[in-house]
Amino acid sequence: MSELVPARWPISVELPVQWGEMDSFAHVNNVTYLRWFESARIAYFEAAGVLARMESERIGPILARSTIDYKIPLTYPDRVLAQATVTRLGNTSFTMALRLISGSRGGAVAAEGENVIVLLDYRTQQKVALWDGLRARIAELQQG
Repeated sequence: MSELVPARWPISVELPVQWGEMDSFAHVNNVTYLRWFESARIAYFEAAGVLARMESERIGPILARSTIDYKIPLTYPDRVLAQATVTRLGNTSFTMALRLISGSRGGAVAAEGENVIVLLDYRTQQKVALWDGLRARIAELQQG
């Protein structure tokens, strides 16, 4: 297992806050934050080549754990920046940190989260070790 110190957020996805994402309490519903994190996570997977292997060999990621700390409520209209980075590499898993930045709130962090991703052979339902090429690509992304 190796710890990575994220010097930067290599993946950023800008997303609009939609009117329909607000709930009866007049702020964005908590589930939407998780969807925004998912958008950043999938963009990271694409950049790291994880999804290409999933298509070709049915070896790919599965979300094992997700946590979120809500910092400030968001409302329409706004634009959020969903960001992702990798903080730890294990044998068959890696940990991602995620955050949401509010455009209308002066760049305030609206939420922070963590995801544990396990690599899985979807044909056998067995865990798969992180391959060397993936480790190298994550290192490249983290270094910029």
